Amino acid sequence: MAITTLSSREFNQDSSKAKKAAERGPVFITDRGRPAHVLLTIEEYQRITGAQASLLDLLAMPEAAEIDFDPPKLKGTLTRAVEL
Repeated sequence: MAITTLSSREFNQDSSKAKKAAERGPVFITDRGRPAHVLLTIEEYQRITGAQASLLDLLAMPEAAEIDFDPPKLKGTLTRAVEL
């Protein structure tokens, strides 16, 4: 895992460089020479936090249109009488 450090100015001038570096490891972004932010890939962030993508996040992905989804039919009644 490579750790990269960029100044805020470098980050603003070449964000694609920062994104490529984030594929290899965390990117520390400094303000006036002091670490202020860290850039991570979403996969690394989820691994560190233990977070899982929500259904909404998964459906928003461009690849979602290619997913075949055929849910099983529900059996039985889906309603019941209300007791007042």
